[in-house]
Amino acid sequence: MTAVQNRPDAPALPVETDVVTTSSARAALAVTRLATGFIFLWAFLDKTFGLGYSTPSERAWINGGTPSQGFLTSEGVIGPFADFFHGIASPLTDWLFMLGMLGIGAAVMLGVGLRVAAWAGSIMMGLMWLAEWPLEQGSTNPLVDYHVIYALALVVCALTLAGDTWGLGRRWAALPMVRQQRWLR
Repeated sequence: MTAVQNRPDAPALPVETDVVTTSSARAALAVTRLATGFIFLWAFLDKTFGLGYSTPSERAWINGGTPSQGFLTSEGVIGPFADFFHGIASPLTDWLFMLGMLGIGAAVMLGVGLRVAAWAGSIMMGLMWLAEWPLEQGSTNPLVDYHVIYALALVVCALTLAGDTWGLGRRWAALPMVRQQRWLR
C-alpha cells in the first residue's frame, strides 16, 4: 500500500494509486482535473480582467463590472427561482462568486483540497443550473447541461484522488493538518 501515513494509531490515507490502478487512467483523470480547474480559473481571469471572451474589458471586474450581478439580473435567469436570484444580486455575490471561481480553480489545478473544491464547485454549479433553469422550453437538454458535467467531473476528481498525478495532492495529504482533518484531502 502506498498510502500517506497518518498518526500511528490511525489508518493511512489512501493515495491515487490505491484507487486507480492503471497509469493511463490516472493520466486521463489528471487531464480531466486540469481542464476542469482551468474552466473555473479562466472564468475568474476573464471576468476579472475582461479578456474579451465572455467578458469585454469595459465590463471587467477591475473596471467596475459586476460579474454575478450582471448575470443574476439578466434575462438569462428564468424559472421558478428567478425572483430569488434577482433578489440576491449584490456586491457580496460578486465577491463570493469571484472568490469561489478563483479558489475552486486554483485548488483543482493544484490538486489540493479536492473534496472541498468538489463540494463548493458542485454547489456553485447547482445554483447556476437552478438560475438558468434548463427545464424551460428551448434548452438544449432539460436535465444534463454543462453545469452538471462540471460538477460530476469535480466529484470524480475528488473521489479518485486525481490531484496526486501531476499535482500536489500527495504532498497536501502528508501535511499534519490534512492528516488530522481527512475532509481536507
